[in-house]
Amino acid sequence: MQKFKPQLSLLLLAATFAVQQPAWAEPEAAGHDPAHAHHTAKEHHWLGVYNGFLPCADCAGIKTQLGLNKNGSYILMTTFSGRSEREFVEKGKFTWDEKKNTVTLMPKKEGAVGNQYLIGNNMLMQLDSAGILYTGKLAERYVLRRNEITEKEPAHAH
Repeated sequence: MQKFKPQLSLLLLAATFAVQQPAWAEPEAAGHDPAHAHHTAKEHHWLGVYNGFLPCADCAGIKTQLGLNKNGSYILMTTFSGRSEREFVEKGKFTWDEKKNTVTLMPKKEGAVGNQYLIGNNMLMQLDSAGILYTGKLAERYVLRRNEITEKEPAHAH
């Protein structure tokens, strides 16, 4: 039973977000400057909530959930599975590099280093500290997949 506990926790978390629409964005400031909102609707195709289970050197894996908001803010929630049940929450702003097709997180916490992600088709691929895509046999584990919340009935697997 103990070896299924992390998978059960992850399944329960996914089910929770499938049932309700999470409120990620911080309220937009009253003095919002439209000049800084230079992205078009087409460019926002990658906004949303992403989930993954990233590799970890000293734990079973890092349960990760990243929400990217229209107002340029993000929230990143991580749990080091098998080491602690504590959930770490990081908030900040992000930038989008259209030429490189990447998103870079800029945490509010001073001195914190933000991750960088390559935008894929309904996924974000975490880049290393030099901004390079991971390679090797663990490369596919550095992927966060978009959580699509729809109003259609769920498909049942038989």
